[in-house]
Amino acid sequence: MNDKTTQRIYAMRVGGVYPMYIQKAEKKGRTKDEVDEVMRWHTGYDQASLDSIFESEMNFEQFFNEAPNLNPNRSLITGTVCGVRVEDIEDSIVREVRYLDKLIDELAKGRPMEKILRS
Repeated sequence: MNDKTTQRIYAMRVGGVYPMYIQKAEKKGRTKDEVDEVMRWHTGYDQASLDSIFESEMNFEQFFNEAPNLNPNRSLITGTVCGVRVEDIEDSIVREVRYLDKLIDELAKGRPMEKILRS
């Protein structure tokens, strides 16, 4: 992954991508609440904080650097997103974004929530 792509990912506004996560999930019969649950599990943000972030200009770099409690089980997330194995991504912010992408993909594919949340 080149520096330009990495910088673009860092700068993406969380609130700008969030509607796409919901759209992807809802297209496959999942819900906004399930998207929010996945995001809370991954980051430790509560729902009020997430709602505020979605309305703000916060980018992914800030979102993950300020996350209250990144779930230690997120390292169990494996597989590919955009043709790249998430467990092989060296940049920590890009890896967190791709973990989130992978969780949303699993949600959209109908995987049971307890498996998505690595319970």
